[in-house]
Amino acid sequence: DDDLIALVSEGKNNTLEPYILEYLNVSSGTGTIPTATIRINNKGRILQEAACGDGPVDAAYKAIDKITKTKNILEDYSLRSITRGMDALGEVTVRLSYNNNKVIGRGTSTDILEASAKAYLSAINRIVTSFVKGENKKVQEKL
Repeated sequence: DDDLIALVSEGKNNTLEPYILEYLNVSSGTGTIPTATIRINNKGRILQEAACGDGPVDAAYKAIDKITKTKNILEDYSLRSITRGMDALGEVTVRLSYNNNKVIGRGTSTDILEASAKAYLSAINRIVTSFVKGENKKVQEKL
C-alpha cells in the first residue's frame, strides 16, 4: 500500500510540470569516470544531454543543469527508505537555492539514482513555475 501511495502522489502533477524525466543512464564504478545521460520531455520537446561528475548523482545533476539552463545551488540532499523489503522505494529530498529563493523537490523510485534525478527535476520545476516566470522573460522563453 505504501508503494502505491508514494507513486500516485508523485505522479499527480506530472502533466503540469515543464520538465519530465524520460530516460536516465548512469555509468559509475571504481576506476571509471561517473557519467550520466539524461533525456527530458519539455512540453513535447525531447532534450538530451550527458555529463561527467564526482559521482553518479552529481553527473546526473550536471546533465539536468545543461538541459534546463538553470544555475542552482544544491543545499541539501537526503535519501530514505519509505517502504520495506528488498524492493523498497527510496525517497530523495533535495533543497535548492536559486537567486536567494529556496525550493524543495522530492522523487521516489526503487532506483535511488532515478529518485535523485526526479527530486532534482521536481525542485527545478518549482523554480521555473514559481520564480523564473516573473523574473526574466528571456529565461522563461528558453524553457
